[in-house]
Amino acid sequence: MRASELTVGVEEEFFLADVATRHAVLRAETVLEGTAPVPGGGRVEPELARAQVESVSAVCRDIGSLREELLRLRRSVAAAAESNGCRLVASGVVPLGDPGPPPVSDRPRYHRIAERFGPLLDQQSACACHVHVGVPDPEEAVQVVNHLRMWLPVLLVLSSNSPFWRGRDTGYASWRTPLFARWPTAGPPPYLSGRAEYEEIVECLRETGAILDGGMLFWYARPSRHVPTVEVRIADVMPTVDDTVLFAALVRALVATVLTDLRRGRAAPAAGDHLLRAACWRAARYGLRGDGVDVSGRVDERLIPASGQIKQLMEYVSPALEASGEDGAVRAGLRALRLRGTGADRQRAAYRRRNRFEDVVDLLADQALT
Repeated sequence: MRASELTVGVEEEFFLADVATRHAVLRAETVLEGTAPVPGGGRVEPELARAQVESVSAVCRDIGSLREELLRLRRSVAAAAESNGCRLVASGVVPLGDPGPPPVSDRPRYHRIAERFGPLLDQQSACACHVHVGVPDPEEAVQVVNHLRMWLPVLLVLSSNSPFWRGRDTGYASWRTPLFARWPTAGPPPYLSGRAEYEEIVECLRETGAILDGGMLFWYARPSRHVPTVEVRIADVMPTVDDTVLFAALVRALVATVLTDLRRGRAAPAAGDHLLRAACWRAARYGLRGDGVDVSGRVDERLIPASGQIKQLMEYVSPALEASGEDGAVRAGLRALRLRGTGADRQRAAYRRRNRFEDVVDLLADQALT
């Protein structure tokens, strides 16, 4: 299957930083009130914490349209932020300042979450990127997620963009990952026999109080509850539009390749829950510059360089990319990423120049519009 046969959409979460102090500020409501309508069908919404905003792209059929859409959305929100004395910052967590515990955004559902989960919401300015790929059949969507499980660690490696938190280096490439893992359902999805088991799990978790509804199933990949897609949720929000578009192109190619495998009767690769969790932790800890866990079973060594994981990914998805004419652009994007590093690498490079976290925030705000 060609990747271009599938629709794609992206949700991006951002935090707001004061233009003078670069600390996170609780101005989402006023920024959203001042955001001009975005042509193209995308929209901007509040997030759980008042230091955050979220953009939701329109459904796109090609990567070029997706890029234009994301750029329009980011620029629209950034302009409103500037008018309110703050800047739009694309980082998985807050590099500088402390957004503190709630108040949460004034929506009934958010207040119910705050009442149910209490201090889990503290420091909850964690900003992700969610990629939706169109898979209309509910049963097929569950099987696609089964196949995606083994690729989640390398997707996290490529998107890692949260090394600094509240004025310190955490030592992680993605601190958002362990920070968000406090939630009862956060983590890799389990292997599921089918849609019926998926619905049983949702209902069981709801009855136990671990979730309010299916929207709180915070697996790193899942069948979407509100649109006919498979949703990959493992990524940090990424610094630039080009970073996000590269990531979305890879995710769409993965789903296209998985659908081809499914329709040929190929079973999902075995990946034990314990090993997959370890692989995701290691991806969050070391990112692009370290060794990752091979969960494919195709090599003798348990640990392999991140470059080896990326090579495996590209070998798998290249036919789908080539069929869509996107292979060259994706390979060029990956070469550029290896040279300049992920967002985590770029954040650390910005800090090292003068040992100032303000420089990190400035870099992220500048790159958010490119």
